[in-house]
Amino acid sequence: MSTPAYYTEEGLKKLQDDLHRMRTVDRPHLSQQIADARDKGDLSENAEYHAAKEEQGLLEARIAKMEEVMASARVIEPGMMDISKVFIHTTVKVRHTVSGSEKHFTLVAESESDIKTGKISVSSPIGKGLLGKAVGEVAEVITPAGSTKFEVIEITR
Repeated sequence: MSTPAYYTEEGLKKLQDDLHRMRTVDRPHLSQQIADARDKGDLSENAEYHAAKEEQGLLEARIAKMEEVMASARVIEPGMMDISKVFIHTTVKVRHTVSGSEKHFTLVAESESDIKTGKISVSSPIGKGLLGKAVGEVAEVITPAGSTKFEVIEITR
């Protein structure tokens, strides 16, 4: 069995909606494309048919992966979070130790991450560096651009 993935209710609902769309809209659409291409004659030289079959294979792989993720998905209730340390679904205020700039990050599952809104994946370099840190601790984050240090200032739900 795979490791549980933790989501907000909103994030899990989005995954369910995406899976439903792939099964009920994308899959029938591709089946129709394959049928239309098949009706055009010789399949050995039919580029439309082969492209549609390849796209169908990719879609089926995405559906299988999504079903696997859904099987291990767990919803975390925000009220039950321990905010003494940084964990998934906590919002953390950090200060860059060199520049002094402050940022807010909310740690989320990879599929919910959106850097524009401050939601970062727990599997990202910053997310990994911040996990388990308490207020006052310094997290050293190793990124492709080098090492950066963030001091944890505040943790909230």
